[in-house]
Amino acid sequence: MKDKECNCSSEQKAEVVCCERKKKRSDDEFKSLMNRLKRIEGQVRGVERMLENDAYCPDILTQVSAINSALNSFNKELLASHMKSCVVNDIRAGKDEVIDELVTTLQKIMK
Repeated sequence: MKDKECNCSSEQKAEVVCCERKKKRSDDEFKSLMNRLKRIEGQVRGVERMLENDAYCPDILTQVSAINSALNSFNKELLASHMKSCVVNDIRAGKDEVIDELVTTLQKIMK
C-alpha cells in the first residue's frame, strides 16, 4: 500500500528508502553522526559477545542501558540539527505544516 505523502511503499519506508525528502549534511555533521552510530554498533556487538560468553544478566542490562543512552544522544544531535536547519528553513518558506511533522516525530521518539 502506498503512503499519501510519499510514493514509497510501507515496506520501503520501513527500510529507510523513502524518496520524497532528503537532506544534504555537512561533512562535520555526517562524520559526527556516523561516528556515534559506529560506536553504538560496537556496543551492540559487545553485548552479543557478552551473551555468547554467558555474562551475568545485570552486566548485560547495564550495557544495554548504555546503548539506549547512546541512541538517545544520537537522536538529540540529529533532532537539534533538524530543527536548526530543516524546520527553520521550511517555516521561513511558509511551510508551517513542518510544525505538525515535528510534533508527530517528537511523539514517535518520546514513547
